Amino acid sequence: MDRLIYLSMGGAKATMERQDVLAHNLANVSTPGFRAELQAFRAVPVRGDGASTRVYSLESTVGYDEQSGPLQVTGRNLDVAMRGRAWLAVQALDGTEAYTRAGSMEVSAEGVLVTPAGLPVLGDGGPITVPANASVDVGADGTISAATAGGKPQPIGRLKLVTPEAPLERGTDGLFRAADGDLPADPAARVQDGALEGSNVSAVETMVQMIAAARQFEHQIKALQTAEQKEQAATKLLGP
Repeated sequence: MDRLIYLSMGGAKATMERQDVLAHNLANVSTPGFRAELQAFRAVPVRGDGASTRVYSLESTVGYDEQSGPLQVTGRNLDVAMRGRAWLAVQALDGTEAYTRAGSMEVSAEGVLVTPAGLPVLGDGGPITVPANASVDVGADGTISAATAGGKPQPIGRLKLVTPEAPLERGTDGLFRAADGDLPADPAARVQDGALEGSNVSAVETMVQMIAAARQFEHQIKALQTAEQKEQAATKLLGP
């Protein structure tokens, strides 16, 4: 009887964790550059005397969906969409180098090129500083050009674009990092100026998955209730 209880409990817990992942993906369906988190389940047998017949279902995060999101043309000079498998390097709050596919940029009050969250955008030599009152353009290779009033555009830096050979790891801050440290700049990486990459989350597909997970959770709870009813019936038969 205990096997049914533990199996149902483990399945219900795993289904709740799956719902959390799906809800997080759905909440970011309109977030530029967002990569859908993938999930999978694995069976883990319980080790120990008399427990070899018990198996738990555990949620296992297998990474993220590497498929590119839809291209959204904005016409804004400081919006870029990474092409192919390229990523944009930024400086995280903890000072480490991290990577993102969200290419919306702006110039801070200090003249530094930053993300909407205030994270410095990295160039080949570190953060990029923009001259005061200058108009900024981004080339296909990530070169940043600035022009003051009446002047010609002059290169002031180049976006650090990387192309990872292995999948990156998502951090708790939503940024991605390489397992082996900072990646070198890829001179062949290209961007599309005046555009942003949308989220690769499919709202319809995610909603269907959430409905299926909710039904699965109900089945697990019914199994727990069935186990309880059988336990009560057995107690009455064995009782005085």
